[in-house]
Amino acid sequence: MNVTAVVSLRGLPAEAVYGLSSAFYYLFAAIVFLIPTAMVAAELAAMFADKQGGVFRWVGEAYGARTGFLAIWLQWIESTIWYPTVLTFGAVSIAFIGMNDTHDALLASNKVFTLCMVLAIYWIATLIALKGLGWVGKISKWGGMIGTIIPAGLLIVLGIIYISTGGHNHMDMSQGFFPDLSKFNNLVLASSIFLFYAGMEMMGIHVMDVKNPSRNYPKAIIIGSLVTVLIFILGTFSLGLIIPAKDISLTQSLLVGFDNYFHYLHISWAGPIIAIALMFGVLAGVLTWVAGPSKGIFAVGKAGYLPPFFQKTNKNGVQKNILLIQGCVVTLLALLFVVMPSVQSFYQILSQLTVLLYLIMYMLMFSAAIVLRYKMKGTPRPFRLGKKNGLMWFLGCLGFCGALLAFVLSFVPPSQISTGSNTVWFSVLIIGCVVVVGAPFVIYSMRKPSWKDPEAAADFAPFHWEAQAKVAAPEAAAPAQQKPGSNK
Repeated sequence: MNVTAVVSLRGLPAEAVYGLSSAFYYLFAAIVFLIPTAMVAAELAAMFADKQGGVFRWVGEAYGARTGFLAIWLQWIESTIWYPTVLTFGAVSIAFIGMNDTHDALLASNKVFTLCMVLAIYWIATLIALKGLGWVGKISKWGGMIGTIIPAGLLIVLGIIYISTGGHNHMDMSQGFFPDLSKFNNLVLASSIFLFYAGMEMMGIHVMDVKNPSRNYPKAIIIGSLVTVLIFILGTFSLGLIIPAKDISLTQSLLVGFDNYFHYLHISWAGPIIAIALMFGVLAGVLTWVAGPSKGIFAVGKAGYLPPFFQKTNKNGVQKNILLIQGCVVTLLALLFVVMPSVQSFYQILSQLTVLLYLIMYMLMFSAAIVLRYKMKGTPRPFRLGKKNGLMWFLGCLGFCGALLAFVLSFVPPSQISTGSNTVWFSVLIIGCVVVVGAPFVIYSMRKPSWKDPEAAADFAPFHWEAQAKVAAPEAAAPAQQKPGSNK
């Protein structure tokens, strides 16, 4: 589950331009981000296993409901902004279903075609999600296997066959394992590697389902992380071997790489098959995320944090209005194609905005985990990182600093890709962050008692500081009732 939750092939071309040094970035991000995320989230998930809210609960217990609402909001809105980027990859997969490579590449770079395919795939996923989790589960299960795991293994095998049979190595071997860190603007694409590993915190909810979690969960995380890193490194190398770095496109190179391998092996008929499989994988991945984060913010909303409009469900109990609003935002973002110089630049700038928003949520999570070691010192922790606080401080700070580094680097325009003017680049990222981060504070300040669904609120356990305030209030009132001269 750890592997299938994290592995995605769409980002491999972004790292293939780094050649051998891409392995350094993958390993670095795994050590400072992937493993800390999984381990810290496991403690938090086990600690609040009997309470709803996820990251809203974790951050809210440490910093208050307002900041907790920001965290769950960022998790939801980040995935909403992410859809057009992953769906662009899906549109390219559809373009490569044809048998003419030149025609397929031209179609994949056509803005109108890409826009139509992005919207078609997204709204199909939304309609499936509206039918309930039964449909989502079936499609996600098979889509993850057919559209991600099998193609990943095939890509690696093709690379091994190619190089062992005398195929020409197009990868620049002069770069070496350690990158040239003096070229600051080259690091921005590497910072997007952190988003490759995003989602591992979702696995924390399963920590209590593992036998002997204190021993076996860290073991599963380490094994899962190693397998994930291995797939990413070998998959990236496989693309680098067959496509020169100067010809790598963020949106098309995965399909071009497969096509080149199939031409080399004289099995060009397999190209459309892998394109269909990848498209199915995109649909399954989007479907999982359409149903997931929106369900989380829906549960929090019913506890009184969103207006009643966002709490409406259909006959299947699915959060229909949230999904429809989400769809409108995705449609609006997809229309940004008209102002960006290319499909590739649109893909990159939205990817970076997604990274920025998700990293803010992760920084809140890491710092909250440390704070809760002191605020909720006596609370049982069925899964605990270390007997004392040292290991939590180490992993929490490591994850926080890693996320902060990636956050800063994400503002730097990449030198490898034409993103239009730097003014557009910085404007979209800065204004996007300010608007998205500010929105939940505005919504929170407008809360009304009528927003709370009585049935849902009863199931939503109060924060520990709310429970303490309720206990303290009667105790404070008791001495006042006993004052001399009181007529009460």
